[in-house]
Amino acid sequence: MSDIRIATAEDQVLLDKEAKYCSYGDTVHYIEPPRIFSRCEGSYVWDTEDQAYLDLQMWYSAVNFGYANPRLNNALKQQIDTLPQIASQYLHKGKIELSEMIAVDAKNKFGLDGRVHFNVGGSQSIEDSLKVVRNATNGKSLMFAFEGGYHGRTLGASSITSSYRYRRRYGHFGERAQFIPFPYHFRGPKGMTKEEYGSHCVQQFARLFETEYNGVWDPKVGQSEYAAFYVEPIQGTGGYVIPPMNFYRELKQVLDQHGILLVSDEIQMGFYRTGKLWSIEHFDVQPDVIVFGKALTNGLNPLGGIWAREELINPKIFPPGSTHSTFASNPLGTAVGLEMFKMTNEVDYGAMVMAKGKFFLEGLQDLQKRFPIIGDVDGLGLALRCEICGPDGFTPDKATLDYMVEEGMKGDMVVDGQKLGLILDVGGYYKNVITLAPSLEISYPEIELGLKLLEQLLVRATKR
Repeated sequence: MSDIRIATAEDQVLLDKEAKYCSYGDTVHYIEPPRIFSRCEGSYVWDTEDQAYLDLQMWYSAVNFGYANPRLNNALKQQIDTLPQIASQYLHKGKIELSEMIAVDAKNKFGLDGRVHFNVGGSQSIEDSLKVVRNATNGKSLMFAFEGGYHGRTLGASSITSSYRYRRRYGHFGERAQFIPFPYHFRGPKGMTKEEYGSHCVQQFARLFETEYNGVWDPKVGQSEYAAFYVEPIQGTGGYVIPPMNFYRELKQVLDQHGILLVSDEIQMGFYRTGKLWSIEHFDVQPDVIVFGKALTNGLNPLGGIWAREELINPKIFPPGSTHSTFASNPLGTAVGLEMFKMTNEVDYGAMVMAKGKFFLEGLQDLQKRFPIIGDVDGLGLALRCEICGPDGFTPDKATLDYMVEEGMKGDMVVDGQKLGLILDVGGYYKNVITLAPSLEISYPEIELGLKLLEQLLVRATKR
């Protein structure tokens, strides 16, 4: 193992300037000193010393199609030379065609007519969805959301995100959420299968509507005080927790019975991360609203949006000017989004991602057999989790995972004569879960390399 890495003189000058001039409110330094990166390509990024790092989190799934993807980069370059910008009150071809692609796809999959509404990112699109939901439910501002759920850090989005620390300094602004347990089977009650636990969680939720004294339902008029249930079909920041396949189908029955909308937050798991365009597709339910962002533009442009059922978003109920952003539906972003859809329509990304995910998961399962500190592994497509625990294989061990992350960022591991670093993301209720979101374009040799680097980190962790 190497000693603590020291910043170069050039990097230290920049870090000193950051310490003086940059707000720390928009960033988190997980390691000290923080790395400064200079270039990227495919599954790799390079720091200012030209040290390569294999990235297994891809900017929190914003770069699903690999860094500097030539096809998507070229779409952006071509748009710059034609119509790089136009005020959002004016139309351009890209906005209309991208909306059509998303809406037609939803019609084919869910049998529902709907419309697409753009904004500049995930949190902002969550805010827009809250407007749509409140408008369609006569101003109801109470929402259901999951324990472990994450929907963003704007005022509205943080109100339906389960972590109080995002609200503590700022309070609530309109929305409030009641947080419902997610079927986290690894940490659920023993003696139940995954499917049984999913049904149990739905039954516990359904009992809120049994009597008016549970506080969410008025049986005399048949109305709930709650407007919508915001879900990440696969929990993201919560640790890539994958629910049983029966869960959302049973949950949706309860929601439909009580007139509560289902909003699917696909910001992290959308655009083939789980092997389908939308992760909700795995669960055989019809969402009322879909929120998306991140990988729509492969991280090249801040563009997100929502798809909503026609009844919720048509111009009569959600008229012009209901929301606005200067940069919403900007031509650069929609050009990349269109090219992304064309690219994924030419290749069976679903089959490709599921095959790579199976291969990666099998490798994680092999590591789990050899390292008792791995308590749980799971995955759907290329959304994979590896939960780091104490020697008993269950007690959360955040300190060990923090150590592994820091060791990976030293850039001193060697595989087949190549010196490399490894970029990992930390998630989970106890911040002890490696949340793996590699490029969907990752090669099988790169998956094997990632597993070898993980193995080296696990060896370091167990020997320290």
